[in-house]
Amino acid sequence: MSSERNSKLVMMSRNSEDAELVLAHLIHPVTVKKLVGRWLEEDTPSFDYGGFVVGERVESAVLLCKSAGVLAGVPFFNAIFEELGCTVDWQVPEGTLLEPVSEPITTAIVTGKVRHLLLGERVALNCITRASGIATQARHMADIAQRAGWHGEVAGTRKTTPGFRLVEKYALLVGGISTHRHDLSAMIMLKDNHIWSAGNITQPEARHVVPVRGHELGRATVRTYELIVAGLDNLMSMMSLSRVLYNENKTSVKTTTRKEA
Repeated sequence: MSSERNSKLVMMSRNSEDAELVLAHLIHPVTVKKLVGRWLEEDTPSFDYGGFVVGERVESAVLLCKSAGVLAGVPFFNAIFEELGCTVDWQVPEGTLLEPVSEPITTAIVTGKVRHLLLGERVALNCITRASGIATQARHMADIAQRAGWHGEVAGTRKTTPGFRLVEKYALLVGGISTHRHDLSAMIMLKDNHIWSAGNITQPEARHVVPVRGHELGRATVRTYELIVAGLDNLMSMMSLSRVLYNENKTSVKTTTRKEA
């Protein structure tokens, strides 16, 4: 894979010309503004003692990359400083694999009132380092899959840091892998504990989930045999590779077909 990846997806538009989809455009401006407000309030819930001392002269701060990794989290970094009236000038695009050798790499220059720079500094650094770390590991796993010639999808789960899911899911995309479902409401996914609690998938309580969620296309099914027997062919979910093997699902489907025939 290329060592430089601007966080863009390239697709064919309707007029057959190449169109670039920028990952940052996935982030709703209202959503990120709310997140940034909560982060800044958490870090400075009352008086800003440091800001009181340093004042409002305009200064510039430099974001340095000191170790190798994929740059990610740019929309959140930008939003933090925009909220504080500062500007960010990026020296390298998001998605770039940065590999400093003897000296740190200047990644961005942030300009604004010094007290505002200091208000956003730690929050922005927490965000950009967390996102870049995740994107770096995601890129590593994507590279492994590519070298192995595997054509499936590498995806992250809901096992994210509370309150930081949007950042971490976005970082997966920058790193080149999929996000799986974003939350419990994103798709119907009945796992072992759900089936155990309901007794089995054919119970009436389990059937109610389809009209509530709505009918839509899904991916693979967990407990395919039980779903088909229950008549819940529209109840789709992402397959958990740790529990259900693809071949087992194929066998279940074929077995059910023979029984119904």
